Amino acid sequence: MLKTSICISLAQVPVVKGDVTENLAQHIKMIEQSSLCKADLVVFPELSLTGYELELVQELALSETSHVFEVLSQAAVDHNIIVLAGCPLKVTLTSGRDAKPTIGAVVCFPDGTREFYAKQYLHEGEGKHCSNGVVDYVFTVNGYRIALAICADFASPEHAQKARELGADIYIASALISERGFEADAKMLSSIAATHGFPVLLSNHISTTGGWSACGNNSVWNASGERVFSSESKEPCVVLCTMADHKIDAIKI
Repeated sequence: MLKTSICISLAQVPVVKGDVTENLAQHIKMIEQSSLCKADLVVFPELSLTGYELELVQELALSETSHVFEVLSQAAVDHNIIVLAGCPLKVTLTSGRDAKPTIGAVVCFPDGTREFYAKQYLHEGEGKHCSNGVVDYVFTVNGYRIALAICADFASPEHAQKARELGADIYIASALISERGFEADAKMLSSIAATHGFPVLLSNHISTTGGWSACGNNSVWNASGERVFSSESKEPCVVLCTMADHKIDAIKI
């Protein structure tokens, strides 16, 4: 498919512990703002609809038919934008019994369709509350193949390598990164970009969630691994990243 240009909005959005209704309202505001800025896609952090609250994932986990996804899907349709939001997803075994939820993401498209991805590589301690996904996820926007990583996914070299094998042009990380962990993770994301020759984008939390003080700093690395933009803040905002003909422009709004 012929590539034109693509504009991706990286949302820095406050989250309230376990309050899906309030968090959903904040998502809608960011979706509207991103649409007004002509973004093709808006990306929210890991578990953005609930906060990173592992002890609550069982009760907060959403089924794929959840009303919450209907609201997000309608927003995607109304504002003609793809929405990628983080949430715990219910898992039902073939026996009909519920398994541990996954740390997942929903992707809502402007045509009303929805797709889902589940984090494959879990941090230490996450396995106590969550199960892991087993399927890579790549989707296409304006001719660009976009691979999705959820936090610890990008710490496993196999994940980015598989994204390259699947033809990814852009690698997006939806994450929770603390102030203390940012420098190390930024180096890792830079290395992924340089190794595989594709831009890497980060959507990170700004709130204290799950006992972690997140640092924001939504960032963009080019295909050479150079960080070409960062929000340099933990305030609510969107980072708009536009790519065309191997050129990257980014601004904070």
